[in-house]
Amino acid sequence: MTTYVIKRYYTPVVTGNSVVKFVKPKEAAEVLGVDVRTLVRWEKAGQINAIKTPAGQRRYDIDSYIQNVSVSNRKTVLYCRVSSNAQKPYLNHQVVELQNLYSDAEIIKEVGSGLNFKRKKLLKLLSQILSGEVEKVVVSHQDRIARFGFDLFNWICEQNHCELVVLNNKDLSPEAEIVEDILAILQRFSSRLYGLRKYETQIQNDSEIYNTFED
Repeated sequence: MTTYVIKRYYTPVVTGNSVVKFVKPKEAAEVLGVDVRTLVRWEKAGQINAIKTPAGQRRYDIDSYIQNVSVSNRKTVLYCRVSSNAQKPYLNHQVVELQNLYSDAEIIKEVGSGLNFKRKKLLKLLSQILSGEVEKVVVSHQDRIARFGFDLFNWICEQNHCELVVLNNKDLSPEAEIVEDILAILQRFSSRLYGLRKYETQIQNDSEIYNTFED
């Protein structure tokens, strides 16, 4: 079950050993991405728990809806990635390998560097995990998610009750892809080093100008 952090006013209700947070209709609608009329329909259908305050105002339990959705609609996602279009054959190999084991799962195929954490389809997958839509993510190797940062992705999955399955623990990326990633890292650090040297030169020039005025 996904837990949302409620930053505004909520009504605590003790049930057994836990405290349920009931929030205002406007906030519940904002968090769940629907309008207030939809909340009323869900309440009548028993899809979301609601109470009335002593003043007669409705309050909604967001987690009760998320839990219901999680039980009925959570899916398995197969994530496949290569760094360039030239590696499409390896991408197809990943798809076949995963589909043989999970024939009914949703497939995400992406072309992009494992160093790029802004890949559109990866971000979409993360968004679905955070919203409680995904029960399981399957990849052929850890580096299909990212060259670095796999442990962080795994932690996000754990916190949202999503199982992350890695079929092969060894890093078997194509040699060309590894070379591309290494070159990208070197280029990034070279650019930063050049920027620092340029900044250092500017500081020295500014210091010389300042000393001239001081003299």
